[in-house]
Amino acid sequence: MRFQLTALLLSFGIAAAQDVTFHTGAHLVVETVTVTDKTGRPIDGLTANDFRVTEDGVPQTIRFFEHQKLPDTAAQPLAPITTPARPFDRYPHNRITPEAPGAARYKDSRLLVLYFDMTAMTPPDQVRALEAGQKFIRTQMTAQDRMALMMFEGGAVHVLEDFTDDRERLLSAIETLIVGEAQGFESNASEDSADTGAAFGQDDSEFNIFNTDRQLAALQTAANMLRPVNEKKSLIYFAGGLRLNGLDNQSQLHATINAALRANLSFWPIDARGLVASAPLGDATQGSQGGSVMYTGAAAQSFNDNFQRSQDTLWALAKDTNGKALLDYNDLASGIVRAQNAFSSYYVIGYYTPNTALDGKFRRIRISLREGLAASLDYRQGYYAGKKFSKFSAADKERQLEDALMLGNPITDLTIAMEINYFQLDSANYYVPITVKIPGRELVLARRRGAARTLIDFIGEIKDNYGTTITNVRDKVNIKLSDATAAELAKRPIEYDTGFTLLPGKYVIKFLARDAETGRIGTFQTDFTIPNLNKVEKRIRLSSVVLSSQRVELKKALYNAAKDKGKAEAADPLVEDGQKLIPSVTRVFSKSRDMYVYFQAYGLAATSAHPLLAFMSFYRDNAKAFETPPLAVTSGLDNKLKTVPISFDFSLDRLNPGRYNCQVTVLDPESGKAAFWRAPVVLVR
Repeated sequence: MRFQLTALLLSFGIAAAQDVTFHTGAHLVVETVTVTDKTGRPIDGLTANDFRVTEDGVPQTIRFFEHQKLPDTAAQPLAPITTPARPFDRYPHNRITPEAPGAARYKDSRLLVLYFDMTAMTPPDQVRALEAGQKFIRTQMTAQDRMALMMFEGGAVHVLEDFTDDRERLLSAIETLIVGEAQGFESNASEDSADTGAAFGQDDSEFNIFNTDRQLAALQTAANMLRPVNEKKSLIYFAGGLRLNGLDNQSQLHATINAALRANLSFWPIDARGLVASAPLGDATQGSQGGSVMYTGAAAQSFNDNFQRSQDTLWALAKDTNGKALLDYNDLASGIVRAQNAFSSYYVIGYYTPNTALDGKFRRIRISLREGLAASLDYRQGYYAGKKFSKFSAADKERQLEDALMLGNPITDLTIAMEINYFQLDSANYYVPITVKIPGRELVLARRRGAARTLIDFIGEIKDNYGTTITNVRDKVNIKLSDATAAELAKRPIEYDTGFTLLPGKYVIKFLARDAETGRIGTFQTDFTIPNLNKVEKRIRLSSVVLSSQRVELKKALYNAAKDKGKAEAADPLVEDGQKLIPSVTRVFSKSRDMYVYFQAYGLAATSAHPLLAFMSFYRDNAKAFETPPLAVTSGLDNKLKTVPISFDFSLDRLNPGRYNCQVTVLDPESGKAAFWRAPVVLVR
């Protein structure tokens, strides 16, 4: 709030009028509380005087109280609608109408949101999900239900309908999607996007093509849109799984869940693929994968693991927000019914917290009943305060960035993609290069002495499996851009790298980047494992496989935080002959550019008489689309590890744009050993 006072300070001898501005703030905290007896039945009839609320141990005064009374038994559905819905003449654009404090707009109503993630569903799955929504609205919606419709498409979250009980409008909005009226929202992440290539990164659209962070960020946006509505809400999330590929950011998952909890929102994911029953190696429409993986069970295990991982995030979203996921079930409408039946009578309690500090810290809430009342209470245990770094002075920013690293609620204002690789240095140590990409369009250009610059702060730490900090990084990069490069920043990412020496083991990395001009922060957090290759005996020992489409001079390469850059470059196997191989990070490649592949094999004495053979294969729909000629590697490094560097490059112009699984195969004819490495990639024009 802001109040402006004009005062004539005549008593102080000041004749002129001056404007004096006072600032004050109020933060309304809303909690939904379910109160049940020993048998699990809701307890009605309580008042605000029956509840005691504390925040961080400080008693709070209840300013807003409301009892939502919903039927104890399943409500009778409305009469089925048999007439077909007429599609809207144009695609609807709406918004979620916020509630004023103390308002009871949705008194005794059940609030359900149907959210269609078009980027996570194939066209058949989209139709199946939309038809499930129609079925529920036609035959299973009750008089207590108020439904909203939302869709993620074209890089944005669209509100198709605000909460309403008008089934005709809801059906019309869904019918509009089915008949294709929404074609104005084609995805910005087209796989035909141009990629002209710049020294500091590829086309910025790669972040939209191959990253589930965008889908999770969209869910976070939806949760924030729904937050102004005080009552409990259930978001039924239709998706064909969230296909994790190792590039995804755990911080974004945590931020999405925290936003849902803050909004009193629970996720009810529905796998639109329905019941999936496939042969272990695919059905008759798929070609054989070939290789020894067919006989060892590795191919079947990989198929099952990939499918399982696509459902893990759906399950986590539901579990952490008190919802349930509907997986491997063909009646998708039953998932909506589950969310519908989960609602019972509850109380809405609101108070204005006196702690308005934007420090991002967790505020613990405790709600109890007055003495003499025995019951079980279910409510949100606390919330994370907001955080704004742009308000701090230069002296405070260093401390605040360190505080952000320690926050339990990740800040995801900036998008970050990261790739972590490992290369064995000796019998114990591994060099771990880390490459980071940030979309240029999310950064703000500053002018310093007439030149365009972008200022970025970096901070990060690596912890082991026991939570002990092993190493950290702190860097401040002032990137001077030419006029031509500055113009390209809107569609190019900025890249940055650093490197560490680690022992084998399991680690967690948390990395933050801050735009120094705006104070916006991005967080990337993920688990990674450095394997002990000394224990590998049955196959060829391999390092990480690096895929790239760029080799650049060191002076034009990434910005490196290493304290001794000379030693870092000497240890970095990606540096050769004054040039550096830039990992793709997002694994999105242009057909117009070559692909570079680099990795190392260990423990083998490659000679001209007994060469290693290496080649790369591309699979689409489990059918082989392309394979490089075998490369015979006869040179190796003379060290104790008998390190054999393997690198090759080839043109991608023979492949059509689309998604592929690429496989690197390494064979040792002398020992009969082999090694395989697989990763998903995307090709664009």
